[in-house]
Amino acid sequence: MNKLFLLVIAVLIVSASFSQLKKSDLNKDVELVTSKGTMVIRLSDSTPRHRDNFIKLVNQHFYDGLLFHRVMNEFMVQAGDPKSKTAKPGEALGGGNPGYNVPAEIRPDLLFHKKGALAAARTGDEINPARESNGSQFYLVHGRVYTEEDLNQVEARLNGYKIPAAHREVYKSVGGTPSLDTKYTVFGEVIKGVSVIDSIAAVPTGERNRPVEDVRIIKATLIKRQ
Repeated sequence: MNKLFLLVIAVLIVSASFSQLKKSDLNKDVELVTSKGTMVIRLSDSTPRHRDNFIKLVNQHFYDGLLFHRVMNEFMVQAGDPKSKTAKPGEALGGGNPGYNVPAEIRPDLLFHKKGALAAARTGDEINPARESNGSQFYLVHGRVYTEEDLNQVEARLNGYKIPAAHREVYKSVGGTPSLDTKYTVFGEVIKGVSVIDSIAAVPTGERNRPVEDVRIIKATLIKRQ
């Protein structure tokens, strides 16, 4: 069974799942209740594959009970590994997925790694040159505030990408993780409860940046957009 055939099958599975979405769901936000507080996430219409996939998983209660298994202060907090639901203390996490990837929808011109941004995790370029996203794992940007000089240094490592002036102002005031721009798909942002990211990012961590005490998603649900 060749790789092309497997890719076609994966695309068909994902497409079939998306077709089951209700149109009304596309105009809702996601309420993410965690053991550190509650956040409200707004998904972007500029990344429809990721938007629809996230909605599908929320409707399936896929995220309920999963851990924030990788936490890096001033960088990001990551969740969505299905193996984390029943993981033992100290167990290595981060390799789980729902059985498929989502094609990249990287739009740094519109969606960038400001604090509170929602983005998809993925494997590295060496085995994933198309930068496809893990089907379920995501991260929320914590980051830090940058100076103009800091941003110039980051920009020099972005292979010719120029950080837009408007984005620079956000990175200098709100903060974020600009070094990830152009590399991962950003597909939404936290519009309420950003301070919860601070609380998660502050927890003590051990090996592989896993929190010493579990930080868990209690439930993720669609709610009416305010």
